[in-house]
Amino acid sequence: MNRDNDKGKILLSRTMFLAIVNFILLFVLIGRLYYLQVFQALKYKTMADENRISTRILMPIRGTVYDRNGVVLAGNEQNLSAMIVAEQTPSVDDTLAEFKKYITLSEKEEQKIRKEIKNHRKFVPVKLKDNLSWEDVSGLQLNTASIPGVIIDEGLNRFYPLGKYTAHFLGYVGSVDEKEKNEDPLLTVPGFKIGKSGLEKFFENKLRGISGDVKLEVNAYGRIMKEIERNNGQEGESFHLTIDANLQKYAHDAFGEHSGAAVVLDVHSGEILAFVSVPSFDPNLFTKGISHEDWNELLYNEKNPLVNKVIAGRYSPGSTFKIAVALAALENNVVAKDKSFYCGGAMTLGNHKFHCWKHSGHGHQNIIQALKNSCDIYFYEVAMLLGIEKIADMARILGLGSVTGISLDNEQKGIIPDKEWKLKRYGEKWQQGETVIAGIGQGYVQVTPLQLAVMTSRVANGGYAVTPSFTKLSLKEKAKIKKLPISSKNIEIVKQGMFEVVNGANGTASSSAFNVNGAKMSGKTGTTQVRRISLKERQSGIKKDEDLPWNLRNHALFVGFAPHDKPKYAVAVVVEHGSSGSGVAAPIASKILQKALELNI
Repeated sequence: MNRDNDKGKILLSRTMFLAIVNFILLFVLIGRLYYLQVFQALKYKTMADENRISTRILMPIRGTVYDRNGVVLAGNEQNLSAMIVAEQTPSVDDTLAEFKKYITLSEKEEQKIRKEIKNHRKFVPVKLKDNLSWEDVSGLQLNTASIPGVIIDEGLNRFYPLGKYTAHFLGYVGSVDEKEKNEDPLLTVPGFKIGKSGLEKFFENKLRGISGDVKLEVNAYGRIMKEIERNNGQEGESFHLTIDANLQKYAHDAFGEHSGAAVVLDVHSGEILAFVSVPSFDPNLFTKGISHEDWNELLYNEKNPLVNKVIAGRYSPGSTFKIAVALAALENNVVAKDKSFYCGGAMTLGNHKFHCWKHSGHGHQNIIQALKNSCDIYFYEVAMLLGIEKIADMARILGLGSVTGISLDNEQKGIIPDKEWKLKRYGEKWQQGETVIAGIGQGYVQVTPLQLAVMTSRVANGGYAVTPSFTKLSLKEKAKIKKLPISSKNIEIVKQGMFEVVNGANGTASSSAFNVNGAKMSGKTGTTQVRRISLKERQSGIKKDEDLPWNLRNHALFVGFAPHDKPKYAVAVVVEHGSSGSGVAAPIASKILQKALELNI
């Protein structure tokens, strides 16, 4: 009996223990449910919404770039694309085979398409081909029965209406590289493009705009059920540049088949009216994906169409540098207006003979005559009296040998040599003979076409430190342009010499003179030697520079401004291997300035 009672007590004890444990577990469970439903409700609601709601980025419309008169230089055009939705076709293989009857697909393109289809859910559209013409689209729409699953999508492409005429300053847009991605989620959107070069790159943050987003309700498979909310973002900022599209095209075409660069500046503000590097390329090739054939054609062209010669081309300035040497001589009282030197065609320094371009000599020359006739002997003499340091100082004041700060990549600073530069560069002392040849813009001296245009503007405007700009200056900004430490009287003497170059009898550019309603051009020619004609070449019958292969001929240069009396426009022209500044570069510059006057910019 006692044994039965003990068993009953044990059973009761175990039952009560289990009941207590169950009660505790139930209490914990209820508490946990209460905690989750009350205190964590917002958290899990958010998580559920995130699983149910998909947020997608909307790409903003890129800003438009206009010329000074409202002509579109960079805009957006409709991009028609063919897409395939795998779930809407019985056979992807059959659809692709039929599609290729109407639109060409390379083997590489087809492989990429098949990979994309495989990696996405069947209801997700995959791009087959973009940049379709309306004829392409019409052909596809007429044959929809044979290509089930193919749909047409509309988007936007960056477009450059003037193509090659604006490539070197506008640049182009392209796909985002890994190194270019940052915290902006817009940069991760497939197909989004950013400025890769030129002003497209410089103004990227303004042109890009602000992305929008759309919230979509999706099911467990990711299929869109409905749109919940949309924020369209903000279109990119648009710009008006100082470029004149008509002058830009005219200046470009004035080169014909020649290679080189030309820049036109407003002499009072530095605003860029034309910016030409030839040959050029079509930036639309890059926005749509350039082919290997087109790329190789640009890359291996001996005239370097991909190089922005305006800012990256470095050339000996030749006799255009005599403007700086003349001002240095006047400012340092080395010469006066009427001080003359005798040119007999050559000058001896030590064991070396330095020749004038005119072997018979110019006779006695003062500074105005020396500029007009581009007498080398005069500037040899002046250079020796000045010394390289004073020549370099004036060159730098006029904007040579340093970057202009223009809003483009890869601008070269050039070289304005002095004693310190040579010692640092070569570990050697400066020689007097190097001063002599620097006096005519040869030797180590190297400048860019844009620097030459800046120098010419600063002389033409009476000595004000304008810098080049693609955007219009405000009145406040113009008021901040400083006067250079150069005598106005001396500037006028040099300008008089430049006037004689073009308008004087037998001036080196007299054949390029013009008179447009009383407006005349002033300027300075320059020809820089690439290399001498060898004795062997002379013996073979090559007597002139023009007889040499193109890439061995002299460079041709001209800088000028107009009108002479009330300067408005400055131009610098460099024709690579053009042989003659007076015969090739000056006529191009003359045409460009006449066009600027005609347009009355």
